[in-house]
Amino acid sequence: MNSTDLVLNIAVNMGRLSRWAQEGKKERIKQFITDTDWYIDQIDEVAVKLQFRPTLKAFKEKYNLMKQDIRLDRDWAEDALTWANVLTHRAKLA
Repeated sequence: MNSTDLVLNIAVNMGRLSRWAQEGKKERIKQFITDTDWYIDQIDEVAVKLQFRPTLKAFKEKYNLMKQDIRLDRDWAEDALTWANVLTHRAKLA
């Protein structure tokens, strides 16, 4: 997979994480975090364009904080959905 595909897969998963948080499904969140972690590991192995690196760095920092404090509330879900949108719009830069 190339970097654009990986970023889009992560974005889709962030949207799913938002939905699962809103629905109170912590086990599904854990499942998709594992899946998302795999994509993040893969993106570290491919070439990412310089212009996308700041976005990727900011995402990884926020994502790691979110993983450490999984909450089934509106704020956590909103953070996940925000990153889904940011990554979707910036994937072409990856």
